[in-house]
Amino acid sequence: MRRLSVVDEIFLRTHRGLGTPIALQGLWRTEDPVEPVELARLHAALRTGPLGRRVVRPRIPGARSRWQSSDRAHRLDLHGAAVAPEEIPGWADTRGALLDPEHGPGWRLSAAPLTTGGTIVALTCSHVLADARGLIIAVERALQELDSGADADTPARPGNGTTPEPAGAQDSDWADAARIWATVAFGGMRAAAARIPRGLRIPRGEWNPDPGKAAVARGPAVGGTADAAHAADAPAPDRPEASPDPHSASGHGEMSEPALILRCPAEEWERIATAYRGTANSLFIWTVANMLWAAGFPATEITASLPVDTRDELRIDNDLAMTEIAVTPQDGPADIRAKSRAAYERRISAPGGLPEEFLYLVPDRVAHLLSRGAGERDILCSNIGPVPPALSALGSSECTGLATRALHPGLRYGDRPRTRLSGYLCRFRDDYILTFASLYPERIADAAALHRLATATAERVDLPIRPW
Repeated sequence: MRRLSVVDEIFLRTHRGLGTPIALQGLWRTEDPVEPVELARLHAALRTGPLGRRVVRPRIPGARSRWQSSDRAHRLDLHGAAVAPEEIPGWADTRGALLDPEHGPGWRLSAAPLTTGGTIVALTCSHVLADARGLIIAVERALQELDSGADADTPARPGNGTTPEPAGAQDSDWADAARIWATVAFGGMRAAAARIPRGLRIPRGEWNPDPGKAAVARGPAVGGTADAAHAADAPAPDRPEASPDPHSASGHGEMSEPALILRCPAEEWERIATAYRGTANSLFIWTVANMLWAAGFPATEITASLPVDTRDELRIDNDLAMTEIAVTPQDGPADIRAKSRAAYERRISAPGGLPEEFLYLVPDRVAHLLSRGAGERDILCSNIGPVPPALSALGSSECTGLATRALHPGLRYGDRPRTRLSGYLCRFRDDYILTFASLYPERIADAAALHRLATATAERVDLPIRPW
């Protein structure tokens, strides 16, 4: 059976209030209206495809959570009110609520008519279920299934939903736990525990038997660690204090995340990147960094977080790693290209040099504090790459555009990450599609501000961007 990775577990903890909640979203625009029956067939194919799964927690301390098939899904979300193109990001923001990868459903398919004709379709899923490339793979498989003539009313595959655990699942948990404990012990449990920052200690004799709760309860001990009771008050590494919500005296109000979607002809984007001796990717990173400086970001150096696709087969899991580069105002696309090339040879390592398996052996709250802020830097630049041709149509309706992004449903100021500006890039047919999202309300309060910053930055290199 497939087990959750450390990255999966980090995203899973955010659904329990430990960190920044993250959902992924793909947006399609079509030239003609998409018929409800075609959307229903896509919904059914997704329900019984690789997104149709949920997390099952282990009963054995140290064992990893595993995946179980589940055909539970939110109902197809069809909206009657037409959406204007400039309202798409705001409409799409509302599609990320109530995603639960553990008890289900972890994804939602939504659609609304556009005032200009056609349809906007949003597929939103918990980041636990898939990364961005994985979400694209899941949709590609669903569309290929429909093209092959599969019946959308075919019963769900056996084993989905309520099927009891397969025989031997408990033994598998024991075997997995034994491997994890042996790995950490071989790496030096005492040495690993000694590298935990001061304040992150678990009282001897304490464990969290219900990982769904943040509180630490009585149970077996994790040898050598102690006193997590005060760990929640420990400052997060590399994570500045969140600015208070101007509308909330407590600073814990819900935070908006204005977004903007733009497009640029791929030929022009690549021509300008080449003119500056860069690549399409380094021009993208340059754009996001300089938008943040244009907004008044005070630091003279911006650290960029760069996701790296590490999959060696077409699976939907979070098969990614993170690396980073430091960008200065003097850096052009050529400098960023060189820095990125070197960065892709290394990865952001486990917190404090701990073996990553150590995070399976401690309660959720401590694991969160040890991994808190992992991968978070001043900006996020996620280059998702080319979109497969299979996603160029939904049923009989041609797609005129496809955008990808992440969003943070229910994000509160107190949980705001270090990231101040996120950028997402993909190639769809003859265009590069850019999505920008602000987590910096002090400087970038709305989509209009994002548009001004993007326009001013693009004009510096004669980049012909236009609304999506």
